[in-house]
Amino acid sequence: MNNPYFIALILTLFFFHFSSFSQEKNEGNLSMDSKAFLEDTESFNPLSPAKAAFYSAIVPGLGQAYNGRYWKIPIVYGALASSLYYYSINNRSYKRYRKAFKQRQAGQTDEFINTFSTESLESAQQILRKNRDTSLLTFVGLYALQILEASIDAHLLQFNISDNITFDPKLMQEPSSQKNYVGLSLNLNF
Repeated sequence: MNNPYFIALILTLFFFHFSSFSQEKNEGNLSMDSKAFLEDTESFNPLSPAKAAFYSAIVPGLGQAYNGRYWKIPIVYGALASSLYYYSINNRSYKRYRKAFKQRQAGQTDEFINTFSTESLESAQQILRKNRDTSLLTFVGLYALQILEASIDAHLLQFNISDNITFDPKLMQEPSSQKNYVGLSLNLNF
């Protein structure tokens, strides 16, 4: 029974048991500040992140506009447009090489007759198809990423950044040895 993990587990369960008991006991006795915070719908809107994600899913960049981050809209469209651009280039080249390969297999002449062998045409097709598919997956990933970014940004806009809670890193000096060390300061003001 001297296992440190077992002791840590028992202490954790003990702590959570009593903290949940104290929460149940104090639920009916909310302070006026807590009631005011829960009733204040102007500074905290729980549907704001869902709206931002929905708007971004309908029209890319609309969630960023909903959050008031207009400078992010060109970045969203630039990323999506570049992946579509590379998709179209790779798809067009893939079709050219595919057509030439099929013509060569049928015994006809193609545009690469004196330039590439049949094996080179087949290899080029595989590489271009892979690049085309990667560009399409990049577009889908960036589309999902801009939805996620709009939702997270809407969450962070509602984050409490008042001076009542501060967490400051500090560079301090030990008086006896004159060595510098980094410390953290946590201030809670009630």
